[in-house]
Amino acid sequence: MNGFSFRRFLALLRKEWIQVRRDPFTLRMIIALPVMQLFLFGYAINANPKHLPTGILTVDHSSYERSLLMALKNTGYYDIRPLASEAEAERGLADGELLFVVEIPPNFDRSVDRGEQPSVLVDADATDPTAIGNAAAALAGLMTALDRDLPPSMRSVPAQVPFQFNLHARYNPEQLTVLNIVPGLICIVLIISTLFVTTLSITRETERGTMENLLAMPVRPIEVMLAKVVPYIVIGYVQVVMIMTIAVAVFGLPVRGSIPLLSVALGLFIASNLALGITFSTLARNQMQAIQMAQFTLLPSFLLSGFMFPFKGMPVWAQWVGELLPTTHALRIVRGMLLKGNGITEIAPDLWPIAAFTLVVGVIATLSYRETLD
Repeated sequence: MNGFSFRRFLALLRKEWIQVRRDPFTLRMIIALPVMQLFLFGYAINANPKHLPTGILTVDHSSYERSLLMALKNTGYYDIRPLASEAEAERGLADGELLFVVEIPPNFDRSVDRGEQPSVLVDADATDPTAIGNAAAALAGLMTALDRDLPPSMRSVPAQVPFQFNLHARYNPEQLTVLNIVPGLICIVLIISTLFVTTLSITRETERGTMENLLAMPVRPIEVMLAKVVPYIVIGYVQVVMIMTIAVAVFGLPVRGSIPLLSVALGLFIASNLALGITFSTLARNQMQAIQMAQFTLLPSFLLSGFMFPFKGMPVWAQWVGELLPTTHALRIVRGMLLKGNGITEIAPDLWPIAAFTLVVGVIATLSYRETLD
């Protein structure tokens, strides 16, 4: 037994390779994870979002206005859509359907011709400053958008700009990134803690040998699921209270919405994560497989939800994938309620996808629950 034996090494190597081949799921995950990262970072992530939804409020529809709107489109940052009223504009900003609202004042042409330098008001949803930063900076280059339409007398005065933009950063006037990151962290902390804990719950019982005792009890699968989920809902709420207290006291996070309504929405989000974790736990054969499933879910939840990168900057296919994730909707709810003061009407479009996701994965978990060890 003394010394290194190449023959023994080859025997052990063969044994390990046989074990690896007997776990094809792990092999598939080892290949799938880096491939997914490559495509997500290569195609879905964009720190310079363009074609941002922009509403236009105007009454004159004059030649100068048409030139200005065409200049906005040509920057590539603004996806122009007309609005009927200021109420529609407010609703669009609150719902997150619009990131900008451009309001052109009445008699815009006449004011420009008189050299009055009228102000074009630009309301921007600043809950995510990185999403609007480059688009807002591009406004400075549009001061000359009307030069070709101006009368000769005004073109001879190059130092005078015909109009000016007045940017109004809504919901986050100082455009502090901390007010965007901290609400998002509430959702990220919840998905990490609740998903991983429940992902290992049933597989841990199997590997420790206690699953036999659980199966011998006169209990139904739904009862087992609920018993494993409920304690972690309480733990999730404790985490929310802790994060919110620190965020308000240390970072000055505003709380403009209803706390009870926010608690209900976050409770539904916690339930969706726990249901997903239980589903992974019932499908996996061991804890390693369960952890790999959770990792395969966490990466898209970080990258495609709008937490790390602007959601509107992603390609359409990536936004479709992001819409399937509860984290995406939870982030919109938390940011909207804390920073915008949104109520049930504004958050309803994001509540029902979380509820539907929870129901679907809960049914899958119940059907996948094995009442035998075979």
